Amino acid sequence: MKVLVIGSGGREHGIVWKLAQSSQIEQIYCAPGNDGLGMTARVVPIKVEDLEGLLNWAIGHEIDLTIVGPEVPLSLGIVDLFTEAGLKIFGPDRSAAMLEGSKAFAKDLLDKYNIPTASYKIFTDPVEAKKYITEQGVPLVIKADGLAAGKGVLVATELNEALQAVEEMMEQQVFGSAGSRIVVEEFLQGVEMSLLALTDGHTVLPMTPAHDHKTVFDGDQGPNTGGMGVFSPSHLVDEEMVEKIKETILQPTIDALKAEGIIYKGVLYAGLMLTESGPKVLEFNVRFGDPETQAVLPRLENDLIDLCLAVVDERLDEIRLSWNPQKAVTVILASGGYPLAYEKGKEIRGLDSTGQLDTEDVIIFHAGTRFVDGQWLTNGGRVLAVTALGKDFAQAQKLAYQAVERIEFANMHYRQDIGSKAL
Repeated sequence: MKVLVIGSGGREHGIVWKLAQSSQIEQIYCAPGNDGLGMTARVVPIKVEDLEGLLNWAIGHEIDLTIVGPEVPLSLGIVDLFTEAGLKIFGPDRSAAMLEGSKAFAKDLLDKYNIPTASYKIFTDPVEAKKYITEQGVPLVIKADGLAAGKGVLVATELNEALQAVEEMMEQQVFGSAGSRIVVEEFLQGVEMSLLALTDGHTVLPMTPAHDHKTVFDGDQGPNTGGMGVFSPSHLVDEEMVEKIKETILQPTIDALKAEGIIYKGVLYAGLMLTESGPKVLEFNVRFGDPETQAVLPRLENDLIDLCLAVVDERLDEIRLSWNPQKAVTVILASGGYPLAYEKGKEIRGLDSTGQLDTEDVIIFHAGTRFVDGQWLTNGGRVLAVTALGKDFAQAQKLAYQAVERIEFANMHYRQDIGSKAL
């Protein structure tokens, strides 16, 4: 088989790395990819937004399956385009991708079908939004409605902070059109966790749970990022809880979409809050998480190509997932300034020519790197994801940070507490 992976980050490197273990695959391509994953896949210089260019290339190279990594091409309708052309593609179509593309759409769906989530109101007028926030008081959660690369959410504990968020999102449009409509939510108390599930629009197969770290600094402090690290499985979620989340949230959401005429195929990523009254939805993503993928796929024992084809062909009921009992800890190494304006072009020291380390049980996933004149350089906000596997979380965390200490670039920063919650 010839497989095309769309995207250019650490998540896509994780997908390519896992696909490369399949004996069924003849060649893996990645568009536009990065130099790190280019060591495993053949990189194709086509941007993720260039849907027609990707389609024509896939047709011309007789691609058997395309796997979409990021949310942007999904929201633009790449699955609809490829499907209409008779090509197999893994991911939800444009109507299903609205679950991430519009937080208002997702909240209204959850509310209509009584799926547990925070209470909320939707605003298109900043004056009305500010009035409501002032009347309600804090804490509240302010969310830009559209796609904002994981950064369009603010948990406001001060009133002026909440009002400023409205001004930035709606009036200053710091997230562009994504902030022209906002969702103001009740602040939920509890513990946050992530659960990815495969679905073919009918059957739902939860994957192993993971615990993401969204904020930039230790102790869950500072602004939100795309994710600074993750560990898997989550120490807070046993099989009974996973089954409860499936029965009360995941399956009802897929069934609700079906009732609306939408067949959701791909990965459904649920960001959840475990509250005293049970799990509730914080948000949905419509693709593999980043950096969850870099911790989850190394523990997956199934052939990823089998899972993707079962989703596309609507026969997921034939699949049983199998997981490595080892624990995984993934630490993100970020550029100076991230998650705001960040630096590029800094030399990365400590990696070999393939972009890896000579360390057993450690995998380096490249997110924002370039290989120029024999040197690895930074080329993004999140640069590398360092994943370690261990017999327990203590060993996995130790191995991950030992590997991190061998890597350096100017103004590199990372959280030093990834995995500590599991200890």
